[in-house]
Amino acid sequence: MPEGDRRTRRTRRLLRDALVSLVPERGYTDKDAVLSQVVKNLTEELDERLRPLVAASSRGFTGKPVLEMFRHALEERDTYRIILRGEGDGRALREFVDARAATAAAVFQARADHAKVAPRIDMEVPARAWVGQQITVLGWWLEAEPPRPGPEEVTEVLLNLSLRGRFWANGFDGPAPDAVEE
Repeated sequence: MPEGDRRTRRTRRLLRDALVSLVPERGYTDKDAVLSQVVKNLTEELDERLRPLVAASSRGFTGKPVLEMFRHALEERDTYRIILRGEGDGRALREFVDARAATAAAVFQARADHAKVAPRIDMEVPARAWVGQQITVLGWWLEAEPPRPGPEEVTEVLLNLSLRGRFWANGFDGPAPDAVEE
């Protein structure tokens, strides 16, 4: 039996035992309640790290908050992987996405208010689209085998995608077409 297999099984057993012991000891109703608390703690920690970066930029689109999220994910890789994989019933992933989308919508609205512009669509839509891109790329990045791109490189890719769009990312030059031909 390969050593890696034995260590993996031991780690999983220890993790399972730790989670099982948390349920009655800390008053959690089940493992999903434990995961919800993990998401809450991770979100609070991330928000604390992002707060000075968001406040420092009324214009936005600097990439600094995204870079900080990738750095945080690198430090908390296993926790992010559990959440982003949708472990359990997927509730932890939904909670994380909802929390990030609510934060993004508030930031987007504050920037629009600061610039005295009226959003063309409900801020929930661009916020969820942006968070969806981040979460999907973050999940891919955390699962990728080394060598993976660094946080700075992935952030730049996401920033360019956000600012220039998929039309540009696919290699096309010039403005995107106005309408889709049937």
